[in-house]
Formats: sequence, C-alpha cells, structure tokens
Amino acid sequence: MTGRAFVVHYLQMLAAMGVGMLVLMPLTMTVDGPAEVDALVMATTMVAGMTAWMAWRRHPWRAIVEMDAVMYVAFVVLFPLLWLGLLSEAAMLVVGHVLMLPAMAAVMLRRPHEHGHHR
Repeated sequence: MTGRAFVVHYLQMLAAMGVGMLVLMPLTMTVDGPAEVDALVMATTMVAGMTAWMAWRRHPWRAIVEMDAVMYVAFVVLFPLLWLGLLSEAAMLVVGHVLMLPAMAAVMLRRPHEHGHHR
C-alpha cells in the first residue's frame, strides 16, 4: 500500500466512525451510566460504523475484529487511571480517543495487505 492509499483508507475509516457516532448517538443519549459505560457505548457507536465500512469493503472478519478490539482497548486501558483518580472522566474520554488513532494505524501497518485495495 502506498502512503497515499494508507492515508486515504485511514481517513475513510475515521469518517465511518464519525457516521456511526452520528447515526447511533440519539440511541446512546438514553444511557446514563458511569464514565466507563459511557466510554464503551461511545466506542460501540464508532465500532459499528467501522465494522459496517470494513465489511462493505470486504475486509476479512479477523481484520475487522482486530480493528474493533483496539478501539475498545484504547479506553479500557485508561480505566485504572480513572479509578485511581489520575484522570478525570472527561480526560479519560479525550485520551481514549487520542490513543485510538495510533492504535488503529498500528493495526493497519501490521497487516497492510488487508488495508489496501478492497471492493
């Protein structure tokens, strides 16, 4: 995969995540739980968009599940810092989103042939 193709594919995946958030956000507004639940619900909206996009582009399911997993892990690794009071709820959400970006790129770089030209 060329650098340009990588960037285009990455931006398409980010757009799919945004669409997932926009479409599913009205449903998530009914969830009022602790910060950990809020983070996982938000991640789920992004995962839904990402999964739909990757499935439409005919990525292998292993690659889809791996990408989805790193999106959740970006938040889950921060939960202990939240519980220890080292991160506020808002900071945990921001840092989780920031961690998600390089984690997704790392998955793409790990298997570039699965994130090249599909469909």
